[in-house]
Amino acid sequence: MIHTDGKVAEWTFPADPGSVRAARTFVRSQLRAWGLESLGDVTALLVSELVTNCLQHAMGPIDVRLVRPTEPLDGLLVEVSDPLPDLPHERAARLEDEGGRGLHLVACSARRWGTRPGAAGKTVWFELAPPD
Repeated sequence: MIHTDGKVAEWTFPADPGSVRAARTFVRSQLRAWGLESLGDVTALLVSELVTNCLQHAMGPIDVRLVRPTEPLDGLLVEVSDPLPDLPHERAARLEDEGGRGLHLVACSARRWGTRPGAAGKTVWFELAPPD
């Protein structure tokens, strides 16, 4: 884990199913350390979904990055990156579909979200409103 100025926390996980649980654990722990426990459940859920997507579609390391709000109106920024360059798209899953709801959950839960290409891969990011 890398901390920068107490405002950024980053982790790199292997493309392994155990990384989903590890990412949830590290995210919750960091939010507790920052006094943002109230964002723990939704952040852990959304990170789980995005890390799972990375495991299903990309081979290689998965990076998770949290950026702590610095102003009262700033939101918590969360980024999940992988080495696959293809940007994901939100889709409407049918009732009988086993998957395909991760980005929809992000879109419904986050204040803002998006994707961006990187030098080697892509990042899916979302921002959660600050706790009241």
